[in-house]
Amino acid sequence: MKIYNTLTRKKEKFVPIEDGKVKMYVCGSTVYNLIHIGNARPVVVFDAFRRYLEYKGYEVTYVNNYTDVDDKIINRANEENSDMKTVADKYVKEARKDADGLNTKPATVHPRVTEEIGPIIELIEDLTAKGYAYEKSGTVYFNTAKFSGYGKLSGKNTDDLIAGQRVALDNEKINLTDFVLWKPNKPSEPFWESPWGTGRPGWHIECSAMAKKYLGETIDIHAGGEDLVFPHHENEIAQSEAASGKTFANYWMHNAFLNIDNRKMSKSLGNFFTLREVAERFSYEGVRFFMLSGHYRSPINFSDELMQSAVSGLSRIKNCLQNLKFTIEKAISPQLTEDEKQLLLSSESFKSDFERSLDDDFNTADALAAVFEFVRFSNTNVISTSSKEFAIWVYDAILEMMNVLGFDFSKEDEAKDSDEYILELAKKRDEARKNKDFAAADKIRDELNALNVIIEDTPEGMRIKRK
Repeated sequence: MKIYNTLTRKKEKFVPIEDGKVKMYVCGSTVYNLIHIGNARPVVVFDAFRRYLEYKGYEVTYVNNYTDVDDKIINRANEENSDMKTVADKYVKEARKDADGLNTKPATVHPRVTEEIGPIIELIEDLTAKGYAYEKSGTVYFNTAKFSGYGKLSGKNTDDLIAGQRVALDNEKINLTDFVLWKPNKPSEPFWESPWGTGRPGWHIECSAMAKKYLGETIDIHAGGEDLVFPHHENEIAQSEAASGKTFANYWMHNAFLNIDNRKMSKSLGNFFTLREVAERFSYEGVRFFMLSGHYRSPINFSDELMQSAVSGLSRIKNCLQNLKFTIEKAISPQLTEDEKQLLLSSESFKSDFERSLDDDFNTADALAAVFEFVRFSNTNVISTSSKEFAIWVYDAILEMMNVLGFDFSKEDEAKDSDEYILELAKKRDEARKNKDFAAADKIRDELNALNVIIEDTPEGMRIKRK
């Protein structure tokens, strides 16, 4: 398996530190609001990547943090006449609800910054003792000039780094590129006791401390969105490697941005959508499928048309599986025929192409193309006279490929096969048609098709038939 390493700017063969085990850290969200649709991309991509590693036999320790102390959280608490912990607890719960909707596996550890202040302070003390950090008026800065590798991840020179600073320049800094490790609290802000007075940690130090605590001084993979390359991940490298004298992460993976109708998502442009809003219209699994339909390092464009196309593509796969289940239930012949044995041999290439695509820098777009080729094979070759064994083999193979990418249709099938659920969907479709919301009606029709249900619109009204 090869991974594109942001640090070296090339694809590299993946070799974990310890045989059969992978230590992976993925930067999580700042919990002050519902996550937006762009936030969902790293959630889906790196969950699917973790699943593939596990499919290949690796034991993965997966750490995904919550930043629960931040100016945005404090501002939200003030707006709601609440407190930081109440706001953070609320949106951690909402983030987990969204993650469950997307069918992401729980992280091995979900650390929260406010519960890791001790290790953060210890790391800052270590950096200070080694001469990489200095204190001015209760603020502790990292001295970037002391770390010779500063800029190696982003590839920026000193002038670029100065221009890219996200915070206002501070006259107390020794260098313009120095960044905050610890800062004094303002009146009424949350704070913790420290050797430098009361205050709270800077943004970057938290991930270095939590990665070290839960994964060790050197980890296999560090991942996140490409917006984190600088300054966040650049600063993580500086802090961690200055403290340990060791490589912080062997592989750096970053997903590209998600745009809305070919424009950057922005509240000022009126094209800002939460994941929850999109999932209500297109379903969480539709969002997951959409996120995996492009290569993770390529920008992906979000639009209603593209989302509907993703939902329709997913329906094609689900419909194929439903047809296979029907064939399995109704099959007369139990065992493979000689012709079917030859077909199975020819179909093995689909799984090989699927794995080959994922081994090549986790190319989910090509992997899904292999799934669709398998679906076409199934639709052509699994017919009413096929043997049960043949239909089962094809069904299990397609289902396994989709499971690797994080789609679990088993629970859904149990809930959605009921007459009550189908009738409810049919009524919603009829209502959408009466309201001339044909896009919604078509979406429901596709979902019913996937359940092997046909709706006929007659002068006497709607008729429901099972295929």
